[in-house]
Amino acid sequence: MTGLRVRRAEPADFPAVARLTVAAYEADGQLKGESGYGPVLADVATRAETGEVLVAADEATGEVLGAVTFVLPGTPYAELAGPGEAEFRMLAVDPAAQGRGAGAALVDACVARATELGCSAVVICVRSGMAAVARRLYGRLGFVRAPEKDWTPVPGVELLGLRLDLTPPA
Repeated sequence: MTGLRVRRAEPADFPAVARLTVAAYEADGQLKGESGYGPVLADVATRAETGEVLVAADEATGEVLGAVTFVLPGTPYAELAGPGEAEFRMLAVDPAAQGRGAGAALVDACVARATELGCSAVVICVRSGMAAVARRLYGRLGFVRAPEKDWTPVPGVELLGLRLDLTPPA
């Protein structure tokens, strides 16, 4: 997207990533009644140790507008990824910056990274009842429902699996 640059997060970005991730989840109603997930979202340094935290920054100002964590199977933040699959977690765009293409740019960067690594698919989960805008974004980018990836991390939180196949058609 014009005016955005996706790059790997640096430690100096971690406070902004923590703030915008928690703000985005709160704005979307995903932290209501939650105990303990806010601090997990804010702990960017730990995610960066075992995954790739990517940011979408405004090219003109350098302001971090969104972030995502890209992980591979067998790493601590991978929840769904099986052999040959990549996964991304905690995609968030600052509520004040939504509509500028940061979310799509971050998803595209994760897909490109998975392709570069030779992965066969990218998998993600979305909260049941999640904002329609997020579901439309993932659908527009080619993700399809993967019910075999659905799971419930804690009672009352239903997560739906989505998958993007990266294997070229035969």
